[in-house]
Amino acid sequence: MSDYSAENIQVLEGLEGVRRRPGMYISGTNEKGLHQLVNEIVDNAVDEALMDACDEITVTIHPDNSVSVRDNGRGIPVGIQAQTGLPAVTVVYTILHAGGKFGNGGYKVSGGLHGVGASVVNAVSEWLIVQVHTEGKIHELQLSRGLVVKDLTVVGDTDITGTFVHFKPDPEIFEVLEFNFDTMKQRLQETAFLTKGLKISLYDMRPAKTRQREYCYEGGISQFVEHINKNKTPITDEIFYCTAKYENVLVEVAMQHTDGYQESTYSFVNNINTHDGGTHITGFRAALTKTLNDYAKKFNLLKETDKPLSGEDVREGLTAVLSIKMEEPQFDSQSKGKLVNSEARTAVESVLSEQFAIFLEEHPGFGKVIVEKSLLAARAREAARKAREKVRKTVLEGGRLPGKLADCSEKDPALCELYIVEGDSAGGSAKQARTPTTQAILPLRGKIMNVEKARPEQIFSNAIIKDMITAVGTGIHEDFDISKLRYHKIVLMTDADVDGSHIRTLLLTFIFRFMRDLITEGNIYIAQPPLYKVEKGKQEYYAYSDEELAALLERIGREGIRPIQRYKGLGEMNADQLWHTTMDPDKRVLRKVNMDDALAADMIFTQLMGDKVEPRREFIQEFALMVKNLDV
Repeated sequence: MSDYSAENIQVLEGLEGVRRRPGMYISGTNEKGLHQLVNEIVDNAVDEALMDACDEITVTIHPDNSVSVRDNGRGIPVGIQAQTGLPAVTVVYTILHAGGKFGNGGYKVSGGLHGVGASVVNAVSEWLIVQVHTEGKIHELQLSRGLVVKDLTVVGDTDITGTFVHFKPDPEIFEVLEFNFDTMKQRLQETAFLTKGLKISLYDMRPAKTRQREYCYEGGISQFVEHINKNKTPITDEIFYCTAKYENVLVEVAMQHTDGYQESTYSFVNNINTHDGGTHITGFRAALTKTLNDYAKKFNLLKETDKPLSGEDVREGLTAVLSIKMEEPQFDSQSKGKLVNSEARTAVESVLSEQFAIFLEEHPGFGKVIVEKSLLAARAREAARKAREKVRKTVLEGGRLPGKLADCSEKDPALCELYIVEGDSAGGSAKQARTPTTQAILPLRGKIMNVEKARPEQIFSNAIIKDMITAVGTGIHEDFDISKLRYHKIVLMTDADVDGSHIRTLLLTFIFRFMRDLITEGNIYIAQPPLYKVEKGKQEYYAYSDEELAALLERIGREGIRPIQRYKGLGEMNADQLWHTTMDPDKRVLRKVNMDDALAADMIFTQLMGDKVEPRREFIQEFALMVKNLDV
């Protein structure tokens, strides 16, 4: 046993701890963590906009994959900070938990509550330059990997105010160094929607990629709802919007119902996306349900004998954005996914109840259309309940599993895998190929229904969906309970052709709409069966793409190769081939399904799987030239 003494205890100076353990401060050293650096600096600029001190932010991706963020705010203070004896801007960029967001009047409302954003970006950057325009002078600070390279110096005169930050991520830290323009534009557009009147410009100056986007929305979150609904069919001409302050909480709500069946409600606190909801969402739902029930009773749209409309009924087809601004928001974790302040519920419920009731009085047609849709939803919900009850008895009461399911013998879900396989033929091969101890097989015959276009009662009555729900074990929608998950790895295995891609998309649509936590918890994977089989002599090789095939032929040479086989389906592979290429844990290639942006995912499923044809045509026209593997 090795010695353990005081000499083994280390004290990491400055930002060295961030460099040693970056995952404690950012969401990894992958592409997601890379883009978080931009978000941290942009969020500081947005905080200036929330104080009405800034109305323009410019983000630029430079040719060397460095990024700069410029704002026209007040500029980070450059005076001496009393506790440290250093210029304030130096403190902000070199000391953790330092900033103007801890209640001393610098920022009343802010998204960055921990004071780590700017200093962490410095710690994981190869170099970082800050220029502050204030009081007629340009002050510049140069940093590298958490350290000051050149102290704050006046480098010129200026007639503007604001902060300019230019940094390059450190290749010693990050696995990925190339910024994704589309990822950045999505986040910046969302920020512009949430900050009414703020102009955000994004420039990509990399060779062969030069492009730009500008976002500015005077309509704020009302335009956000309009944007989300662009591929949906609203049932009202108007978007309801209200904003009011209740005590110290500013509440802003925009919403519009569509003819769809899915709810799309997004909530934000100080521009932070609270993807797990919280007390503000609880207040929103309570106010919406009560106000519509009161309205329906007052105008005799609900009879005395009718049951009140449920929250699920009134939210069917709803698109809503709830944004609140408050001091000292409290979240359930560092990820800031769920708000826990009790005063937020009171504020939202009070503001929405009052403002929505007034709106319905002034717009009687608006309320009538929503109540009529909610009554239809209530009838459909009752039909769905009866259909769901049959499934629930099987899933939640330990009933029999689907007849086609070849289950595994292992009882620990963490060790179990479920392969959802396209077709009976491939399912038969998979059953022969599998490891029966840990791998279960569920063959699907035909295509699963498109749940984006189906009513709940149709979904619960569908045989393929019922088999999936029963096999997975969690239930769906409001009955979903991830603790009852029977397999911690669910693998979608479809053919490597257009039909296979379509079936996989239909499966993902169902999982996203009704079992979304399986995606966020990392339980869904996509199998990668090979496209080609190459035989040379007694050796067999497999290629998973055209590029991989070309590289393989270059490596082994074309002489002596038998005719190359292109697999049209999983059923063409025998059990041994299927095991070695697609199911063997030591050799297979699986793609994990992740979801970084629920809003973007929601919109793309609506665009590609919804009723409207035009959005799909536009998507094809926009991305047609990017197709790599065209199956015709």
